[in-house]
Amino acid sequence: MNYADIKQYDIANGAGIRVSLFVSGCSHHCKGCFNQETWSFDYGEPFTETQANQIIEYLKPDYVKGLSLLGGEPFEPQNRGEIISLLRRVKKEFPEKDVWCFTGYLFDKDIMENMCREDEAVKEMISYIDILVDGKFMEAKKNLQLTFRGSSNQRIIKVRESLESGNIVLWEQR
Repeated sequence: MNYADIKQYDIANGAGIRVSLFVSGCSHHCKGCFNQETWSFDYGEPFTETQANQIIEYLKPDYVKGLSLLGGEPFEPQNRGEIISLLRRVKKEFPEKDVWCFTGYLFDKDIMENMCREDEAVKEMISYIDILVDGKFMEAKKNLQLTFRGSSNQRIIKVRESLESGNIVLWEQR
């Protein structure tokens, strides 16, 4: 897996001060995407143990709320292995920190109905994610007033609560 960027301090991609990993590779190619350079799986640099260790160090301060995954597309098959390895480590070392993930896939239809049934790795990956911002960016529904998303079709989903209830439970900003 390649990555485009690691932000040590990010307040734009989830609640609180966060560490953000921007992965490379995305097959959605949403018109008007703010991060088109990350569409290529070859963009950026290889993600290695060095970068994983750097993220772990960045997560250590108490004031850092958690990790955000975006890109690119974290759920692309080419990215899942490295993402899962990182998430295992983050949840082991920082169980109190939350994980946000931004994806163009729909939680209920794409991830739960299809991807989880086809790939056990997706089940494991989703088990580590606390908040999922789902849905492709739609330029026609772009809204700069929205918090943590670019278009009004995108949802901010509480993953555990949604899995437990069997219904989509949306995150509400406090």
